[in-house]
Amino acid sequence: MSSTAPRAHRQPGSDPYAWLEQRDAPEVLAHLQAENAWLDHCMADSAALREQLFEEIRSRIRETDLSLPVPWGPWLYYQRTCAGEEYPRHYRCARPADDSLAIDSASETLLLDLNALAGEGYIALGGFVISPDHRYLAYSLDTCGDEIFTLHVKDLETGALQTLPFSDCDGSLVWANDSQTLFFATLDDTHRPYRLQRYRLGEAQACCVFEESDGRFFLDCHRASSERQLILLLSSKTTSEAWVLDAEQPLGTFTCLAPREEGHEYYPDHGLLEGQYSWLIRSNQAGINFALYRASETQPERAHWQPLIGHRDDSMLESVSLNAGAFCLERREAGLPVIEVHPQGGASYRVQLPDAAYSLEIDDGLEFTSTVIRLRYEALNRPAQIRQLQLASGLQQVLKEMPVEGPFEADAYLSLRLWATAADGTQVPISLVGRREILEQRQSAPLYLYGYGAYGESLDPWFSHARLSLLERGFLFAIAHVRGGGELGEAWYRAGKLAHKQNSFDDFIACAESLIQQGYTTPHQLAISGGSAGGLLIGAVLNQRPELFAAAIAEVPFVDILNTMQHPELPLTITEYDEWGDPTDPEVHARIAAYAPYENVRPQAYPAILAIAGYHDSRVQYWEAAKWVARLRECQRGNRLLLLKTDFSAGHGGMSGRYQALRDAALEYAFLFKALQWSATDALQRSAAT
Repeated sequence: MSSTAPRAHRQPGSDPYAWLEQRDAPEVLAHLQAENAWLDHCMADSAALREQLFEEIRSRIRETDLSLPVPWGPWLYYQRTCAGEEYPRHYRCARPADDSLAIDSASETLLLDLNALAGEGYIALGGFVISPDHRYLAYSLDTCGDEIFTLHVKDLETGALQTLPFSDCDGSLVWANDSQTLFFATLDDTHRPYRLQRYRLGEAQACCVFEESDGRFFLDCHRASSERQLILLLSSKTTSEAWVLDAEQPLGTFTCLAPREEGHEYYPDHGLLEGQYSWLIRSNQAGINFALYRASETQPERAHWQPLIGHRDDSMLESVSLNAGAFCLERREAGLPVIEVHPQGGASYRVQLPDAAYSLEIDDGLEFTSTVIRLRYEALNRPAQIRQLQLASGLQQVLKEMPVEGPFEADAYLSLRLWATAADGTQVPISLVGRREILEQRQSAPLYLYGYGAYGESLDPWFSHARLSLLERGFLFAIAHVRGGGELGEAWYRAGKLAHKQNSFDDFIACAESLIQQGYTTPHQLAISGGSAGGLLIGAVLNQRPELFAAAIAEVPFVDILNTMQHPELPLTITEYDEWGDPTDPEVHARIAAYAPYENVRPQAYPAILAIAGYHDSRVQYWEAAKWVARLRECQRGNRLLLLKTDFSAGHGGMSGRYQALRDAALEYAFLFKALQWSATDALQRSAAT
């Protein structure tokens, strides 16, 4: 192959690389393949290291394992993974009479084997739902990564399999209580779930029962916690509307709880309260951090909502989980998740946990009548645990911890919560982990800084088997919890969106500068990473402060935001107006243009960059990364690595198999080692020259 990087030709006009948007055009495919070949050429000397990293990461994972069984009705449902196989197999067996979680091999039945269906290609499982009578399995499959699914129903008594004749499905599947009626959603031309369809087993056609015409609103249908109601939720980034239907009457008509009102978000669920079936509604009508309301089963409309848990300025009510014996609030306070349990007839309490920074959520898969719930808990230095919580007493039991094979001791790693001061004085949290001796001695070390900062999503600390390969080589890993995320509540999110988006970039830069100033790392040791909207974050800060970083990884990066937001026919664009703004407004256009990564690439020395795109990605089109890299090649000063990898068999989430994901991690780490080694050498040479 050529010993020089591929150069995309420029065309006249304001967007010289727009021709890369011509999907499947021979010249586009040739360019993307040339970029992949250039990556292979540049990383050829790291082939042995990549294989070493892959085997190293693989050796920590228990390849043959059993998930924690979920009891439901007369069965236990669970998954098995087997060494050498990319995907889990789904099983069930008879539920033991003593209500234990012991597997009965005599009654074990294989429900679904994705390995047999995938072959050598891509496959992703969307819905996987068992009918209430446990006879049928409905599931959906995406076989190319574009998040368009085919629907299937398997008769678990006879083994008969039916592929449903419906196209453009979003993958969701919901059973009514008759175990004969399925509800599913279909996509419009912009890839938005907008129609709810009803299908009865054995019939040739489905019936449309609801259509959402407003392009900002997504449609979702799910079963209530009580299993007695179906909930149809229509939601934009700022507003929601819910319709409900008795699950025993699937041919009936959905009823609206509260007609949409701009800025009003509410999320209903159905369960027991003081022995009576009731509606519980999480709503922001009293304040941006949400409050909880109750309504009777027969009068669920907004006029009948009564306050149950009031709004708090210092605590975001993120979600509510209902159980026959309690309701649980998932809150967020001071950047951390908190679970507050309200047992029926007892005093409320908070779940107590061992770490200072962690991830915690209710693993809401048990029966409504269960006296226990399951919690998923993990920290940067602690593998994920499934904990059982006795609702009445608050007693906890660790049922399963994600195993780490080989030598591993959680206490060998130290997890810290730090704070950086942004340009406007705002305190921004940082989660940090590394080998205990490195952090305690405050040794300057290579550091991998990750960020996202959009849609109100919270980047709670998580454990990674692969990351241990960095930590064991002396790396530190940090998360910048910038504004635009949800870590400190709704106000934190709003302070990093629309006209305030620059705050996200300022916060990330402040986190990097703080880690350098406190002696944890240096600019020639600092690597940054983000994906999707986090890729926009990375692209923006690279333009604004390239000298601060040695390397960057941008996965499926949303870097062509200005052009994308001017094309409402593209998937998801219209609903994104509430996040970024509508660029047909001149003021909004100028605001986005001021930070858009693609437009703001200019002649300067950028750090080493690895950009990764999925050819079938329907959320962030492959050409965003391709155009960005083309412009970077044009403007880059110096000879640092600039690489583009296009996965031709993947979508937004990357390759589908677990071993494929490990190889992707090995490539990224090998790139970091190579880039930081070059940066360190360059820093030494510069120091000697001065």
